[in-house]
Amino acid sequence: MSAAASTPEDRAVSPERTAADGEESRDGAVRPLSLAAFVGQGAVKENLGIFVAAARQRGEAMDHTLFYGPPGLGKTTLAQIVSRELGVGFRATSGPVIAKAGDLAALLTNLQPRDVLFIDEIHRLSPAVEEILYPAMEDFQLDLIIGEGPAARSVRIDLPPFTLVGATTRAGLITTPLRERFGIPLHMNFYTEDELTHIVSRAAGILGMVLTEDGAREIARRSRGTPRVANRLLRRVRDFAAVDGVAEVDADAADKALLRLDVDARGLDAMDRRYMRCIATNYGGGPVGAETLAAALGNERDVLEEVVEPFLIQQGLVQRTPRGRMLTPPGWRYIDLEPPAAVTAQLDMLAKAGALDDGSNEARDDGTDNGGAA
Repeated sequence: MSAAASTPEDRAVSPERTAADGEESRDGAVRPLSLAAFVGQGAVKENLGIFVAAARQRGEAMDHTLFYGPPGLGKTTLAQIVSRELGVGFRATSGPVIAKAGDLAALLTNLQPRDVLFIDEIHRLSPAVEEILYPAMEDFQLDLIIGEGPAARSVRIDLPPFTLVGATTRAGLITTPLRERFGIPLHMNFYTEDELTHIVSRAAGILGMVLTEDGAREIARRSRGTPRVANRLLRRVRDFAAVDGVAEVDADAADKALLRLDVDARGLDAMDRRYMRCIATNYGGGPVGAETLAAALGNERDVLEEVVEPFLIQQGLVQRTPRGRMLTPPGWRYIDLEPPAAVTAQLDMLAKAGALDDGSNEARDDGTDNGGAA
């Protein structure tokens, strides 16, 4: 990777969890502890409250629940809230950590009745572990093979009723048998500016920071619809304010701090702008394949597809087409360039054919890499 390349950890606006997010535990309980305190995700929160109340009323374990959606929207927080609302224990792990059946068995056999087991990045479970998980989810039984060769024998272990809560940013990668075993699938959506303003104001109060309403809205407006980004930007603005001796952070102070972080008024950073300029100046606005773009920018293809492109597509600045990525007319104008007539005509033709990605499609393109040749 080149020295100029950026990684998700370098970006203040990355929705992925970074090492800097560990500050939250030192700064106080920024995460809400109940459904009543949780802001946003109205439909998800309302339905979850009903399912929790029904499970408590019956004295049973709540049905297995799957949270899916972009990173940073509160899937882990909601899983913790579910366990608190149910009044049961909470165990957390992630798909890549569970390497073999024995790892899963150790987790499941240590659960108490009605406990919540949270598996983050559940789409990354290995097939062997998934096979063990199926009877555990359906029948609360664990089938294990002990020993090898002729001495091998099957052992069945009864498990207490429990609630498996899975979280994923890539629902399309979850196998159908596993997805069908979740009785409560819940989709997480991006937050509105008003919801993020509320979240930022609440967090500022917890952190002991004096933040005006317009200051909170300025941070929320640049947070890309993601609470994790909003809280990270808030902490960075607090740092600038403390060093500069700013007692009360208003919109002007927040704007100056965020511009020093290279986060512009729309929430885009240097990596986003570099991505768009590369398509415009190197490849005439596209189409250009993902592999070519990754090589030109010195980043991995996965970083572009999962970290950079989703927000640009949602904002209508970039389009994914069957032949590769293209810069839209608003994207051209955003980097102070005029779109060529040929690019506009090509996008119109693709739109009529229904070949444009609106950002909701999780599938990748077919990998065809034409290097920008039309």
